[in-house]
Amino acid sequence: MEIEIIAVGGYDEVGRNMTAVRCGKDIVIFDMGLRLDQLMIHEDAEVDEMHSLDLIKIRAIPDDTVLQKVEGAVKAIVCSHGHLDHIGAIPKLAHRYKAPIISTPYATELIRQQIEGEKKFGVANRLVALRAGQKFTISPTLVLEFVRTQHSIIDTVTPVLHTPHGAVVYACDFKFDRTPVIGEPPDFARMRQIGKEGVLALIVESTYIHRPGRCPSERIARDLVRDVITSFEDDKNGIVVSTFSSHISRLKTIAECAHEIGRKPVFLGRSMEKYSVTAEQMKFVSFPKTASVYGNRKTVDRMMRQMMKEGKDKFLPIVTGHQGEPGSTLTRMALGETPFQISKGDKVIFSANIIPNPMNIGSRYALTHRLKFAGARVFEDLHVSGHAYREDHYEFLQILNPEHIIPAHADITMTAGYAEFAGGLGYTANSTVHPVKNGSRVRVH
Repeated sequence: MEIEIIAVGGYDEVGRNMTAVRCGKDIVIFDMGLRLDQLMIHEDAEVDEMHSLDLIKIRAIPDDTVLQKVEGAVKAIVCSHGHLDHIGAIPKLAHRYKAPIISTPYATELIRQQIEGEKKFGVANRLVALRAGQKFTISPTLVLEFVRTQHSIIDTVTPVLHTPHGAVVYACDFKFDRTPVIGEPPDFARMRQIGKEGVLALIVESTYIHRPGRCPSERIARDLVRDVITSFEDDKNGIVVSTFSSHISRLKTIAECAHEIGRKPVFLGRSMEKYSVTAEQMKFVSFPKTASVYGNRKTVDRMMRQMMKEGKDKFLPIVTGHQGEPGSTLTRMALGETPFQISKGDKVIFSANIIPNPMNIGSRYALTHRLKFAGARVFEDLHVSGHAYREDHYEFLQILNPEHIIPAHADITMTAGYAEFAGGLGYTANSTVHPVKNGSRVRVH
């Protein structure tokens, strides 16, 4: 049986992740993601109403037309977690394949919501929710297994495709958090067992391969956030916090800190509403009883008027906009376009890093300067990453000992950096470690 890895998207950039694995005539797709910065450039893009070919043209979703040249049939679409750079293109592309979409329960619910909001295509693929530790038989020769891991969104797994010639492990994204705020640590015992059984190929994120040491635990971020927020217990000024809407562990920490100092946590913004409400309904998290959430702009502005009337010191708004995205709640606040007015002495806390691309760097720079101009005290980088660092990757390779490595989830400088790193461990570029571009095909058996 021939086994081949096809790099569809996410190999020349960070985002729009999509990889296909062909085993004989059976094809398994991993991820169908958006590239969010490309949509920010095209501010008038109404994604729900756009055709997939137009989105491919502006490099917002993967160019899956490369799969037309691959002989075989797609048997499954597999997603490891619910971030948009991994599931955001499903409403545009999945209908082309007569295959179930297999993902974790939380990701499955987010995918369901996305499909319901799609206006251009009808997506009738069967949705299969598979929990960490469970297996799914794709074909007589292929079995999918989900292995528990940690990341910056709850309910993340490392998918493992068991083939007659060894496992293909898809590790985009992961971190080795041994003391997570929500959920259990990665299942190291099962990973070691898979390593002993034999790993044919590891498709692995390369995003922070250049960062030395280990990625800090989410508990470090929890302590950073708590130290800042609780130090203002008697402060009468406003405190506003912005973080990733999908980072449920961080949202839990922020809401609990607000409750601790006697302020009502208020989630503001559509994506805040989507991720937090879904997580609580599925019982992944329990927010303080004083917490409330408002999604659409009218109810957000109504709540802001209430905050200004009753006093900023009674509330702690948790808002979208940490990258300075146009139209986000924090950007509107900074521009003076909301009833909540930023004034001298207010604190604005960024519990998020800047996603490293020119669009985000410029937008965030403009946002922080507007906030400071209004008199706000800005706190940045109360954050830890959801991605593995160099020592985490070293440990992962020691556990799995894969025959082949395909660095992914990064631009070519990062994947080349991973190849150099793997070279120090005995792998050979273009023979056993394969830095590739979108559209490339690598035969591993």
